[in-house]
This record gives sequence, structure tokens and C-alpha cells, in this order.
Amino acid sequence: MTPQLNVIGIVVSDMAASLAFYRRLGLEFPDADDNGHLEAALPGGMRLTLDTEAVIQSFHPGWQPPKAAGRLALAFQCANPAEVDAVYRELVDAGYHSELKPWDAFWGQRYATILDPDGNSVDLYAPLSARAVTGSG
Repeated sequence: MTPQLNVIGIVVSDMAASLAFYRRLGLEFPDADDNGHLEAALPGGMRLTLDTEAVIQSFHPGWQPPKAAGRLALAFQCANPAEVDAVYRELVDAGYHSELKPWDAFWGQRYATILDPDGNSVDLYAPLSARAVTGSG
């Protein structure tokens, strides 16, 4: 059997803050419970899991949070460039940190980056229209 990737796990320092952030991006998690582990179903059978630091330390007593955040990056596709701007604005207005304001990337996407509560990069992107990519009009 060849191993199959089916879970992306994030260790969180504040479950409530992380749940609020990822729910704003449309992920559906069950109501929080006291076990410190939650899962959201993703397309294609994948799952995104959130585990508290305490859960990780319960089976890995020597575990320490990484010193530098930002080693994990997730990307959420939006329907169009206007949605990138709207979701970005909603998250910034809710107090989340902007890493990169929305911009028209040279590779043909509207792109922006927000940091989640633990400092992980969360990109928002959508294809630019053919008109915007070619500059014709």
C-alpha cells in the first residue's frame, strides 16, 4: 500500500480563536468539546484537524511549540478577485493580521495572505479574468 495524505493537522494555542478564524473561511467544525481535538471535512475526503498544545503534550510529553511560526501555509480558493478582497477585508476587520494585502500576482491570480491566530499563513486567491491577465480591453 502506498501511504495516502488525508489529514492536515494544526496544533493551536487557543482552540476558540482558531475555530473562529477557520469558520470564517467556511470550514465546518462540530461544536467544541473538551477533548482538544476537532476535525473539519475537506473536499476529496481530506480533513483539517485542530489539536490543542495540551493534547499533543498528553502523548508527547517533551513536545514544545515551535519557536518560529509560519512553517505551515494553507490556501483557500475564492470564486473571483472581488471575493479575495471581501474575505481579506472581513478577516482584517475582525482583527486578524494581514501579511500581504490583495494584489494581482504576475502568475495570474488575485492573491492575499492573512495569518491565523498561531501565525500560520493562510492565502486567499482567485484567477484573474483573461482581460486582467492579458491587459487587453
